[in-house]
Amino acid sequence: MTTQTIPATNTAGLPTGTQAAVLHGARDLRIEHKPLRALGRNDLLVEMRSGGICGSDMHYFADGRNGTNLLRQPTVLGHEGAGVVIAAGPQATTAAGTAVVIEPALPCRECPTCLSGRYNLCPAGTCFGSPPTNGLFARHVVVPEAAVHRLPDTIPAEIGAAIEPLAVAVWAVERAQVRKGHRVLITGAGPIGLLVAQVAAAQGTAEIVVTDVNDDRLAVAAKFGATRTINTATTPLDLTGMDRLIECSGNTRALADGLQTLAPAARATVVGQAKATVDGIPLGFLQRYEIDLVTAFRYANAFPAAIDLASSGVVDLPSIITSTFPLEDAAAALTAPVTDPTNLKVLITYPPTAP
Repeated sequence: MTTQTIPATNTAGLPTGTQAAVLHGARDLRIEHKPLRALGRNDLLVEMRSGGICGSDMHYFADGRNGTNLLRQPTVLGHEGAGVVIAAGPQATTAAGTAVVIEPALPCRECPTCLSGRYNLCPAGTCFGSPPTNGLFARHVVVPEAAVHRLPDTIPAEIGAAIEPLAVAVWAVERAQVRKGHRVLITGAGPIGLLVAQVAAAQGTAEIVVTDVNDDRLAVAAKFGATRTINTATTPLDLTGMDRLIECSGNTRALADGLQTLAPAARATVVGQAKATVDGIPLGFLQRYEIDLVTAFRYANAFPAAIDLASSGVVDLPSIITSTFPLEDAAAALTAPVTDPTNLKVLITYPPTAP
């Protein structure tokens, strides 16, 4: 049995430190006691209830890097998180006891990009859990009030961390400009692809085709709005006339093949993490038929829509959660989607601290 360490408290009875999952190097994850910074004027102290495992967390754990970003110092992982506010700074308006989900991007909110509304592209922005910025895999975190969104009673904080990937899906569908009657191809049936399928279906699409090489995930896609599924490891991608391609796998072959299915004046959106450079993109074909190729990076102003979709039941958030682990087993959580390919969204969960 794992013994929970009770953090030291200040004169107000609030913790001054917390347990956190700190990555020191590839596959070197340690549960350590970390000090908590003092609350600023507009800060909140959140007692965490759930944290989601993302592909980027898995890359940092396995390789010490995610794309071009390297782990250069010990860093707390995690950018998907939800919990309950237990204290607020003097100018914050969120009351203690409020359940919240944390939006992990930390933009400057002052540059022309932020002021235009595209704060996800802030040149000076950081993100919880993206080294060297410490993340949310901790029992307590201090966050700016501007980074939280209140959760309705219909979304327990224990699964609230899954709102973050749903926000990715909402933004992906918005960038893809999916409309009623469209025929949509989604490549990749991981958690993001499955959420994209549900969000796209809510737009009144005429057809949603989901591809993957994992039959278990394709079976889930069939329950989540896909009108057809294709295992591209065994079946050719025999599609034509698709209006939208939303690439969620990060596989360059899936992108190249998917582009060939598009109708004239269609639109392709890259959501899965792209490589720095990619050969084999049929630029001449795209130009000849004026097919738009766009990208999606995180999200901007997508959390409210994601919360509404989950709260109303239009998106079945609980069904993508397949495993939960305590913080002490965070290393196992980070490998769970690999050791068990039937896993979709894996959460770290935190029991409430005893009074």
